[in-house]
Amino acid sequence: SRHDLPVYPNLAREITPCAINQLWVADITYIRLRTEFVYLAVVLDAFSRRVVGWALGRTLEAELALSALRMALAQRQPLPGLVHHSDRGVQYASHVYTDLLKTNGVQISMSRKGNPYDNGACESFMKTLKYEEVYRNDYRDMREACATIGEFLERVYNERRLHSALGYLPPAEFEQKAGDNG
Repeated sequence: SRHDLPVYPNLAREITPCAINQLWVADITYIRLRTEFVYLAVVLDAFSRRVVGWALGRTLEAELALSALRMALAQRQPLPGLVHHSDRGVQYASHVYTDLLKTNGVQISMSRKGNPYDNGACESFMKTLKYEEVYRNDYRDMREACATIGEFLERVYNERRLHSALGYLPPAEFEQKAGDNG
């Protein structure tokens, strides 16, 4: 981390989620448009690998990550005790981001310095996103990228893409079946 903001311990290493809203993982990646690069922030539920929050923007400022987090909080309304895991980036360490987590009773977890494997679930998702969506498209502009990527995240990845780790179910169906059994 190249900032003077607080960093937090890696709580996620000790968690094997067995239900939704126990562990969320977050990350940011870049996406190339025809004339510029834009950035995608995502929040995944580690239990089901479901994308629960996302935002596309032109800058890496904290507001991008905050928008994805706000979406996740609004959609999921988690109970206090949820662990949110990210890298040590300035967006995730910012006071506005950590304050929103704390206000919602969310425990903060961050990767160890220089260890990308600590956020492997999110890194794996980003690889899938790039190979199955981003590299297959030539987005003209931000509007097209937002619509197309949003469709992929919400309809394809969450509702139709099969995951071997989920018994070859898509995330939404995996969550539904887990809820039926719980």
